[in-house]
Amino acid sequence: MRAAIFRKGEIVADTLPEPRPAAGQVLVKTLACGICGSDLHARKHAHRMVELSRRLGRPPMDLDRDVVFGHEFCCEILDYGPATQRKLKPGARVCSLPALLTPEGPKGIGYSNENVGGYAERMLLSEALLLEVPNGLASEHAALTEPLAVGVHAVAKANIRGDEVPLVIGCGPVGLAVIAALKLKGLHPIVAADYSPARRELAQKLGADIVVDPARTQPYATWAEHAAMSPEQKAARPALQAWLPALKPALIFECVGIPGVLQQVFEGAPRDARIVVVGVCMEPDRSEPMLGIMKELNVQYVLGYTPDEFAHLLRLIAEGQVEAASLVTATIGIDGVAGAFAELANPERHTKIIVEPWR
Repeated sequence: MRAAIFRKGEIVADTLPEPRPAAGQVLVKTLACGICGSDLHARKHAHRMVELSRRLGRPPMDLDRDVVFGHEFCCEILDYGPATQRKLKPGARVCSLPALLTPEGPKGIGYSNENVGGYAERMLLSEALLLEVPNGLASEHAALTEPLAVGVHAVAKANIRGDEVPLVIGCGPVGLAVIAALKLKGLHPIVAADYSPARRELAQKLGADIVVDPARTQPYATWAEHAAMSPEQKAARPALQAWLPALKPALIFECVGIPGVLQQVFEGAPRDARIVVVGVCMEPDRSEPMLGIMKELNVQYVLGYTPDEFAHLLRLIAEGQVEAASLVTATIGIDGVAGAFAELANPERHTKIIVEPWR
């Protein structure tokens, strides 16, 4: 079968042996697979990922062997392996968490030498994790379940009370997922900041109420304008808080993931802000803890999503409650993957490129 393969630091189109389903596994045809920012990071920082895997006691990728990326996918069932219940017929379209269930525990799909990801014509999934695509949802939109579920999880981990005013820093796919999740929670106004006009426009489509160009306006000043307490709220504060700015609680989502941004958040955040770090920074970074101490900041790092969040998000997309279609800016075949990695460096041209390996 054909695949776009990460080989010795480059993405190349080539062939691989056909996968064979083991017990509990299903052979599927990849219909659509999104290119994730994590894949772009993995290509650039693969050695860093290997090093961190070792430190965490997880089996690392062998960078001298082939790896097929792709963990945002929608597939069609082709055949079943042994010891399967076969509740869904061949031809059914499915999504799944990007993992295989094995006797040794869950194994990731997409950053593995053994488990081929969605940039291949065919791959293996665990039957127990399959979710049938509902309501005739287009395959390229069903594939967005994985990245959008990241936003749902980030908002869930924020432990929202309902009185906060959120600020989303960065409106790439991760930030847009957070904005969509905040809208689902009914938390308004949502303030979002990004240098890219195209991304600011998408942020409004996904649910942002106020969008900010940091080149022209300070995001934290704009946030403060929309977070001012009402006179009644201001008067109800305890006496010892009267010297503090009369602002509603700040909930800041860092969705950029490059060195220096977290320090900027520490500098701009108001006192008692809750900061949720969603952007994946693959490089060592520096921040000043004393800023966090003086402001009593609360920092929450997040990763991925739960199975329930994933399944719930797939239903919401199918019901039209999340504006998923606007995220897709191009579809390509296997031969276009290497070029797409370069294209995604320009936020004005693309947000989410979908790989259709069958093309």
